[in-house]
Amino acid sequence: MESQLGLIEPSFSTRYSPWVREVLEELPHNFTISDPTISGHPIVFASPGFLKLSGFPRDQVIGNNGRIFQGPKTNRKTVMEIREAIREERAVQVTLWNYRKDGTPFWMLFQLSPVFSKEDGRVIHFIGVQVPILRKKRLTDDGAAAAWNEIVCGSCRREVCSDSLVDLGRVLALDTDTNCRGVEAEEPCEASDQEKQGAATAINNILFVLTHYSDSTGRLVCGKRFSSPAAGLINSSLNISLGRIKQSFVLIDPHLPNMPIVYASDAFLKLTGYDRHEVLGCNWRFLSGVGTDSSVLNQIQESIQVEQACTVCFLNYRKDKSTFWNLLHMSPVRNATGKIAYFVGVQMEEKCKSQGRHGLSPEIWQLSAVGAVKVAVRSLSMGASCSNSSDRFNTL
Repeated sequence: MESQLGLIEPSFSTRYSPWVREVLEELPHNFTISDPTISGHPIVFASPGFLKLSGFPRDQVIGNNGRIFQGPKTNRKTVMEIREAIREERAVQVTLWNYRKDGTPFWMLFQLSPVFSKEDGRVIHFIGVQVPILRKKRLTDDGAAAAWNEIVCGSCRREVCSDSLVDLGRVLALDTDTNCRGVEAEEPCEASDQEKQGAATAINNILFVLTHYSDSTGRLVCGKRFSSPAAGLINSSLNISLGRIKQSFVLIDPHLPNMPIVYASDAFLKLTGYDRHEVLGCNWRFLSGVGTDSSVLNQIQESIQVEQACTVCFLNYRKDKSTFWNLLHMSPVRNATGKIAYFVGVQMEEKCKSQGRHGLSPEIWQLSAVGAVKVAVRSLSMGASCSNSSDRFNTL
């Protein structure tokens, strides 16, 4: 978690001016901003309004993702709808049953919207706006539904005290004995037009602030993709999947000139001392130096050309010019159609080889990373294929 937290401050400071946090904190909206390029897609900013709504302190929100607000009655289909929107890098608006820190549930209108780099079209952040839904659809006229309405949906307006939790249990028991039987907590609340408009207004206000304060850094952002993602950039969904892999590795695109690195894991950055923006776009040889054996580099290049895996050990250089012996395993990664999409290079410092990793041999440790990368790439390409097929079907 510590290494991840070290990436959160640069997520803002390299993109926006130092004043952006202060201005965002003045906005009256309940919202979070998350970074899909960091492992786990963590929240990097949470507004004071959101912290008050959820009951979580800031240090328990920053660095975590939205799963900490979900619970046993959160609708999994709705969660999957949000994940699909993230995969497709588009906006989505849903009603969601979430939980405060003290365990009390509440209905909210959740609107997610991507923030794009104006320069290359890739997703920089996601804005998540939460609007409490102030009422629940009437279920019956027998009084139990009215109590349900007051306690469950009223929690959006006020904190539920311990006595109210006792009342909630009593009402739930009553509900099973009335003609409300069969109604579950995750039945969606219907947000009003005013609440939906409020969410849209919040997104626009937040985007205005981010756009304005990105101007001074020269790294402009916007709410719409004005250009296609630059060649070699991987989308945010694959970024998130790869971020769950703990080993040191890079992803290389062999279809682009100079075969640039298009993804670098957090462990790779820690091993080499480079920042992510210093690695992406570089050729895979960039760790080489005067003491690197050129014949080993040729061996790696030949394995890429014949689309075969290889394992080598050679001298590499960190950012601070210190050297280390790199036990590298390079392997092709195929998509769902069987075509090579990338090459993955998994690194292990030679001096760590004898120490073992969770009891695994270096070979198994590296191959497990290769397998995880292959699953992530194939799953994404299969999902995209299914989405395209569905779109074609819907147009018939």
